[in-house]
Amino acid sequence: MAKKFPIHPKNPERICWGCDKYCPTDSLACGNGSERTQHPAELFGDDWAEWGLDADAEPAKAAEK
Repeated sequence: MAKKFPIHPKNPERICWGCDKYCPTDSLACGNGSERTQHPAELFGDDWAEWGLDADAEPAKAAEK
């Protein structure tokens, strides 16, 4: 991935995020597939970059039966 990967791009649907080339959707240069790779914000929501950052936190306890 690129050194400065955009966390919240304005129009992520216009770019393929599969490699560092960031090609427009109509000219995929790397050939990593027939469709563009989606940005993580498109797949997981706007808070995708915050997941797993609190590693020291105590895990949630399972609900007792």
